[in-house]
Amino acid sequence: MVKAYFELVSPYVIVTGGSSGIGLAMVKIFHDQGAIVDVFDMQKPSADTLQNLSIHDETVHFHEVDITNAQAIKELVSLISVKRGIGILINNAGIAHIGNVLNTTEEDFQQIFNVNIKGAFNCMQAVIPFMEEMEQGLIINMASIAATIGIPDRFAYSMSKGAIVSMTLSVAKDFIKKGIRCNCISPARVHTPFVDGFINKHYPGKEEEMFAKLSASQPIGRMASPDEIAALAYYLCSKQASFITGTDIPIDGGFTRLNN
Repeated sequence: MVKAYFELVSPYVIVTGGSSGIGLAMVKIFHDQGAIVDVFDMQKPSADTLQNLSIHDETVHFHEVDITNAQAIKELVSLISVKRGIGILINNAGIAHIGNVLNTTEEDFQQIFNVNIKGAFNCMQAVIPFMEEMEQGLIINMASIAATIGIPDRFAYSMSKGAIVSMTLSVAKDFIKKGIRCNCISPARVHTPFVDGFINKHYPGKEEEMFAKLSASQPIGRMASPDEIAALAYYLCSKQASFITGTDIPIDGGFTRLNN
């Protein structure tokens, strides 16, 4: 294991939605730097996936749990606090939705709210009491540039990520005197299995063309990789980032400031 320059504020990390995409990249980087990681997701990755990433069960613990179930989350967090400890929470779990205010159904809107907003709320409400006892803790919430930039056909998704930014600011303000920091990360498009699945489903036969078009929407000319988002999260969880709280950090290839 090669030690990074940045030193984690705590060796105990919880990552929600850590079985694929950005979340799994986060699990990998924290695992590689010696952290003990608890992953909350609906299902764990395959054994082959874990083997290919050299992720070992001894220090990474997968829990098949629904983050919208507040009682289940509180019970799991309480158990982890006894076995290991509560130091860092990364609220990464989330779902996407395509649609505007007219063609978004009530059911779709409620599902986005339940997973993206209520799920993050449940996890923060569960961990903060333990962080208060320790008088230290760190929370990273995954937002999106869709929280602050108008993007076509992302009505419900943008709503949920706007709420994430607001909750981040509120938690940072309310618990700053308790030694708890809270920040959020706002990526632009990231090349994950979701993106590939979306293109394959909606643009059959035009996959390469659409991938190029979506990539070019970032001024830098490409999508981010999950590893790049994970690296930013790792830095924000380090002692070297201890002066950062109540901040929404874009990682967007110039999308928010350079698109004209």
